[in-house]
Formats: sequence, structure tokens, C-alpha cells
Amino acid sequence: MNHLNTMKLLLTLLTLFSIGCSPKVTVSPMDRAFHFDYLMKSDRDTLAVKMFDHAYFSREASRGGRGVGGGGCGCN
Repeated sequence: MNHLNTMKLLLTLLTLFSIGCSPKVTVSPMDRAFHFDYLMKSDRDTLAVKMFDHAYFSREASRGGRGVGGGGCGCN
């Protein structure tokens, strides 16, 4: 490959990677209201989160992934 083909390839790749960049992304107020809705929160039901964590830690044989120290099989 000669230098001219290499430069063309480099210029093409640089152009392709820079096309999708936009300096400012705006979100409409309607979309903000949708994203901050109560139903969009993943931790809205604390009991469900605790049950999911217990099942996950029991399956993975690990404990303490959420800031709690310790380890074990999750039997308790």
C-alpha cells in the first residue's frame, strides 16, 4: 500500500468517525418528563430490589455487592 492510499484511508476513517459527533444534545421537556417519571426508576419498589438481590447473590455465591462487606453462599 502506498502513502497516497494510506492517507485516503485515514482521511475516510477520520471523516466517518467525526460525522456522528454533535457538540450539544438537547432533550425536549416532554422527553424529560417521561424519563424522570416514577415508573422509570429501577429502585421504586424496595422489596422487589431486596428479593432480586437475594436471588442474585444466592445464585452467584457472593454477597456484599451493594456496599455491604462480607461474603458467603447467601443461605441466610
